[in-house]
Amino acid sequence: MNFVVEQLNQNKTLLYNILRDVDNAMIVWKKTPDKWCLLEIVCHLYDEERDDFRFRTQWVLKRPNEVPPPFNPIDWISEHSYLQQDYSKMLNQFIKEREQSIKWLRSLKNPKWDNSFEHPKLGAMTAKYFLNNWLAHDYLHLRQITKLKFDYFSFKTGNNLNYAGEW
Repeated sequence: MNFVVEQLNQNKTLLYNILRDVDNAMIVWKKTPDKWCLLEIVCHLYDEERDDFRFRTQWVLKRPNEVPPPFNPIDWISEHSYLQQDYSKMLNQFIKEREQSIKWLRSLKNPKWDNSFEHPKLGAMTAKYFLNNWLAHDYLHLRQITKLKFDYFSFKTGNNLNYAGEW
């Protein structure tokens, strides 16, 4: 599990660096209306850090066999007014939350990663499952952010970027 915790820590820096100092227009730019912009991604990362992955990992470690309360991250987009948030503030809040997560994870002494609860549709969900999916979530969003930045660059330049390689 130390590997996962260290990767989450490294991803804190990767995510901060790939998301900071972006063109103001890029913050809310979408290739298509159904895609997320950087502001929505940053707000989502912040909410997921606190209210999903850290919360659920803590829950299963402390309260095995109890089902945590449900949530819907898609609802958070409107409930938390993602498009009205301040991008820099939300990025910094996400980084602070990630730092708290790393500090908490590193403080654990002999955690019972096999603690679980029985999800009505997904079956047994362990603390280890949530921890591993936390890292996988980072990787998915790093890919999403990179693709969004590529698409924005293509849009801004108006150039065919196929010479750079296939996406």
